[in-house]
Amino acid sequence: MSTGKTYLAHAREILLLGLPLIGGHLAQLAIMFTDTAMIGRYGVAELAALTLASTVFSLFFLFGSGFAWAVMPMVACFDAGNDHPQIRRATRMGLWLSAGFFALVMPLLWYSGSLLLALGQVPQVAADAQTYLRIAGWGLLPALGVMVFKSFLAALEHTRVVFWITVAAAIANAIANYALIFGNWGAPELGIRGAAVASLVAHGCSLIGVVAYARLRLPHYSLWRRFWRPDVEMLREVFALGWPIGLTTLAEVGLFAATAILIGWIGPAPLAAHGIALQLSGLTFMVHLGLANVATVRAGQARGRGDTELLMRDAHMLFALSLATVVLTVIAFVTIPELLIGVFLSPDDPQRAEIIAIGVLLLLVAALFQLVDAMQVISLGILRGLHDTRAPMIIAGLSYWGLGLPAAYILGFPAGFGFVGVWFGLVIGLGMAAILLMHRFFTRATPGPAARLA
Repeated sequence: MSTGKTYLAHAREILLLGLPLIGGHLAQLAIMFTDTAMIGRYGVAELAALTLASTVFSLFFLFGSGFAWAVMPMVACFDAGNDHPQIRRATRMGLWLSAGFFALVMPLLWYSGSLLLALGQVPQVAADAQTYLRIAGWGLLPALGVMVFKSFLAALEHTRVVFWITVAAAIANAIANYALIFGNWGAPELGIRGAAVASLVAHGCSLIGVVAYARLRLPHYSLWRRFWRPDVEMLREVFALGWPIGLTTLAEVGLFAATAILIGWIGPAPLAAHGIALQLSGLTFMVHLGLANVATVRAGQARGRGDTELLMRDAHMLFALSLATVVLTVIAFVTIPELLIGVFLSPDDPQRAEIIAIGVLLLLVAALFQLVDAMQVISLGILRGLHDTRAPMIIAGLSYWGLGLPAAYILGFPAGFGFVGVWFGLVIGLGMAAILLMHRFFTRATPGPAARLA
C-alpha cells in the first residue's frame, strides 16, 4: 500500500505525536532530576545514597514496565482495525501483570540495604539508600499503572494529556521536595526521606490523573468493565510480548546499575559525579525514548494495516530526528560541562571542584555514546511495534552483559582507567547493540510484501 506522503509530512505527523511524549518523558525525568538536584545541595553523602537508590528503583520500574510497553503496540495494532474489545482486554491485562510484578519485587526494595552491602557499598550509603526505597518503593505500583495508561493513551494518539499530567506531577514533586528535604514552610526536615515521600506523591498524582482522563474522556473503551475477571488468553499474549521487553530493558538498565556499583568501589565523589552525568545523559535520552515510543505506535499501526512503505518512511525520519538531537547534545556536553554539572551542587560544597572535574570527563565520554544509544533505542522501538521482542532481547543481553560490562570492568580496573574506563565500557556495549538491532530491522522490514510485517 502506498502512503503517497512526503518525508516532510511524515516528520510533521511524527512530531505531532512525539513532542508531547518527549515532553512527558522529560517531565517524568524531572521528578528524579529534582530529587538529585535538591539532595545534592543537602549533602554529598545523601546524593551518593540517592544515586544508588534511584538506580535500584529505576531497574525494577523499567523491568516491570515491559508489560506496559507491550500494551502500546498491541493497542496501536487493534486500533488500526477499530477493535475496541481487544484494546480493552490488552490494557486490562497489562494492569494485572503490572500489579503482580509489584507484589513480587516490593520485598526486595524493603530489604535492599543488605543487597547493597553484599555488592560492596559503604554501610552508611547502603542504609540511606534502603531508607529511601522503603518509602519510595510503594510508588512503584502507581508508577507501573501510569505506564500502562500512558501506553494505552499514546497508542490512541492521546499524547497531550500524558504530557500535562506528568508536568503536574513533576511540579507536585518539586514542591514536596523543597518542603520536606530542607524543612521549609514549617514542614519537618526529612532529608533523603523527604525526597522519597515527594516521589511517592508524584506517582500517586499521576495515576489519579490518567485514570480520571480515561474514565471521563474515553468511556467507550470500558476499561473497568469486569476488571476483576481474569482473561487468561490475553494475559498470555501481553506476557509473551512484554517479558522480553522487560528483560531487554533490564539488561540495559542493569548495565548502568552495574557501572554505578563499579564506580561506587572507587569512592563517594566519583559516584556522585556518575549520578549527575547520568541525569544529564538521561535528559537527552528522554528525547530518543519519546521518538522510540512514536516508532512503536507507528510501526504497530503499519503492522495492523500491512503498510511496509509507511513503516520505512517513518523509520527513516525517526532516525534522522534522533541524529539531529544527538548533534545538539554533543555540542552542549562538550562546550558547557561545568555549567551543567554545577546545577546539582551547592556552591560551598567542599567536594564541588572534585565532582565537577570528574563529571566533565564523564560527559565527554557520554558525548560519544549519545549516537549509539539513540540508534539502538529507536531500533528497539520499531521492532517492538512489529511485535519482534525476543531476538532483540538476546541481542541486548549479549551486547550489554557479554561485551559492555566485561569491557567496563577491564578498562576501569585491570587497565587502570578508573571511572573513565568504566564509561567507555558503556560505549562499547551500546555500540554493539545499535549495530545488531539496526541490522535486524533493515533486513526484516525492507520494502516488500506486506506479509513481512506479520
